[in-house]
Amino acid sequence: MNPEYRQACDHPAPTRAYQIQIEHLPSLRSGDTCDRSFSFLPQFNPLALAHRHRYSPTIKTDETFTIRPALLADASTIARFNVLMARETESRKLPPARVRKGVHALLSDQTGAKGIYFVAESKGKVIGQLMVTYEWSDWRNGNFWWIQSVYVAKSARRKGVFKALFRNVLEKAKSDKFVCGVRLYVDSHNSKAQQTYAALGMTGTDYQVYETDFTK
Repeated sequence: MNPEYRQACDHPAPTRAYQIQIEHLPSLRSGDTCDRSFSFLPQFNPLALAHRHRYSPTIKTDETFTIRPALLADASTIARFNVLMARETESRKLPPARVRKGVHALLSDQTGAKGIYFVAESKGKVIGQLMVTYEWSDWRNGNFWWIQSVYVAKSARRKGVFKALFRNVLEKAKSDKFVCGVRLYVDSHNSKAQQTYAALGMTGTDYQVYETDFTK
């Protein structure tokens, strides 16, 4: 059995709510079996949200590429894309080793608390990605899904890859009654990205982001 799926089968199951049968796992090879369902945490817990969507089926968009949850084997590509994205959009040079550790930490986290990556794959090669993290809104009694770490390989741009990734997230979010919306932030100088997000139906807000970054 694929080690990642064996790890999922062996993961201790909390006592409530969501169950997803093993046959729904993406790319499960013939003959792989698991003798139990996945039971996840109560629905308001972001850990449950992550687990619920981490093992969602692969989505076939067309004959060109598919959308699926990322696996640990995708870590090096995702980290490389993150470094390229920071350089292209913000002219920032990220330390590759630190980024690799950050990506690996999310993908190897069995609790799902850190978030989830979705990737676009074509002919066995990852060509695009985004990450979703969670923010609880007490005003709305629900979770916002934050889209981050968006990148599409240059050779795959203008082919609907990001649109497919975005729609995948939007559909999953809308189908979950405990998700109250989808958000993202964008560099104020990245007008091209702002136009793309607006074309997908997202609207700007009156908020500005302030931070104290301990890594700088």
